[in-house]
Amino acid sequence: MSQLNKENRKLFLQPPVNGKLQASGSATTTGTFTSRSLKPINPSGSGAASESKPQNVFKLPPPPSAAVKKEQPKTFTKPQISVPQSKEDPQFKVPTAPSVTGKPRSEGQKPITGSSTATQGQQQQQSATSTGAPNKEKKSWTLSNFDIGRPLGRGKFGNVYLAREKETKYVIALKVLFKKEVHAQGIEHQVRREIEIQSHLRHPNILRMYGYFHDETRIYLILEYAPGGTLFSKLQTQPGNKFPEEQCAVYVNMLVSALIYLHERNVIHRDIKPENLLLGHGGELKIADFGWSVHEPTSTRTTLCGTLDYLSPEMVQGHPHTKNVDLWSLGVLAYELLVGRAPFHATSYDETYNKIMKVRYVIPPEMSRPAAHLISRLLVRQPEQRIPLEQVANHPWIKLHVGSK
Repeated sequence: MSQLNKENRKLFLQPPVNGKLQASGSATTTGTFTSRSLKPINPSGSGAASESKPQNVFKLPPPPSAAVKKEQPKTFTKPQISVPQSKEDPQFKVPTAPSVTGKPRSEGQKPITGSSTATQGQQQQQSATSTGAPNKEKKSWTLSNFDIGRPLGRGKFGNVYLAREKETKYVIALKVLFKKEVHAQGIEHQVRREIEIQSHLRHPNILRMYGYFHDETRIYLILEYAPGGTLFSKLQTQPGNKFPEEQCAVYVNMLVSALIYLHERNVIHRDIKPENLLLGHGGELKIADFGWSVHEPTSTRTTLCGTLDYLSPEMVQGHPHTKNVDLWSLGVLAYELLVGRAPFHATSYDETYNKIMKVRYVIPPEMSRPAAHLISRLLVRQPEQRIPLEQVANHPWIKLHVGSK
């Protein structure tokens, strides 16, 4: 057993927590809802579950303001999980941490196979091909496939729990959304778009979504577990709430690698900020929140979204915007990691708005000239004049601290 699996195992050797997470109703096929994406709650910490006895798990609270209905327990047929024999393609394998340069490494794994759907615990039947070989069977997930540990975070629409797949003992983060709240806020399309985009992404600096399933009242997202927590939380522990330039350059370089990957696939993230960036097992940065992301191959967008301190001038004005909004956010992030506060932060909305429109910010004397130069090339009011991501990766400030590794 690898060291990493031993660490995962330790997460569940602490005393169990009382309560039990129960599925309400039978699992249903995934495609029956349409939604707009939520912001994943940022996981951190370690789990707490026991292996020697039946797992005691958390019980999810009922959806807010909804009457709790007592239902007869329903039996789920546990689907079989096919574990590949090839060492190059195991399911639930934790991706190898990328190098400090943030350059992507080829991943020898496949995502958790499975349609991310659950049909009352029944597996889809295999059909023979013309050659006589059966088609690859799709995996159907239910809540009974997981041991549930402690909460990792709580949000308006649901919670995130540390969890472990029972058969493989693979530790994941399980994001649980209440359907009633999703519907009440009219964000069905946002949730659906988040799933459609994130589940197809494969990059060492992007948090994996392995699959999803749902029952009568909840939606469950099976996410990669990032034990390092959020970049924002780590930033708060640093002296002066800022990182040394070398560390900041490493994080920026990793983020650039992920953004290049996204933009090549016509995905705009639109909400880059420390709260939406997680840290993996090796300290590698991972984009974790695709709640405001969008796939736009040809057209521009006009939706006002994201956090005000990180919004570009074209977005706060409600003008059409393109992938270049992520370049602006990258500049704001680099500034905050170096200085300890956002460049356009102010006490009022109007003041922040005016600073953004006038691109008015102060470079502190302790910031190096190469860092200041890169930020000045990103925080440009005209979107088309911002420095491209490929040039950011080759900027002297990045090369100085990251090198050509």
